[in-house]
Amino acid sequence: MITKPTPAGGRLRESRRFGFLLKDVTRLYVQRFEQHAAALGLTIAQCKALMRLADGEGVSQARLAELTDLDPMTLVRILDRMESEGWLERRRDPRDRRVRCLYLTGEAKPLLDDIRHLIDVTWEEAFAGMPKPKSELMMELLDTVRGNFIALDPLAAGAASVARRNGGGRTAARAGEKS
Repeated sequence: MITKPTPAGGRLRESRRFGFLLKDVTRLYVQRFEQHAAALGLTIAQCKALMRLADGEGVSQARLAELTDLDPMTLVRILDRMESEGWLERRRDPRDRRVRCLYLTGEAKPLLDDIRHLIDVTWEEAFAGMPKPKSELMMELLDTVRGNFIALDPLAAGAASVARRNGGGRTAARAGEKS
């Protein structure tokens, strides 16, 4: 049950500011990552798909859509382009011939290094001038906030648990993902 908070000591303003600040930081972070990716001729959707496949090849297109939070039809077009570039191949699932599993090719491996570099560069830009202990503390606090929401709604844990399983949570949650 949600109760109306009372504006005691500016707490209401802080709670409103948190949501706006988080949304704005996310928007700016993603925008900056997109600029870096575009310089390499990549989209953020391609980066997300490539990094998720690097975390675990052999997933179905449907599962990759869930992992990347992309619309399945949009993802199909992205995968078509990536396949035509020679970055991935689709193979039939031996257990279910209707399902296509996705695998990276050798051509994609250098891209993964480039994307990891972009993630690091964007991270460095975002945290410029901030001492490492403060950035680490911020990440711990955000992990706690995420955990609080997941405890309230275990169904929301799907994406977060996948993120933690496929790279330790924070890595997958950033960005572009530093997504």
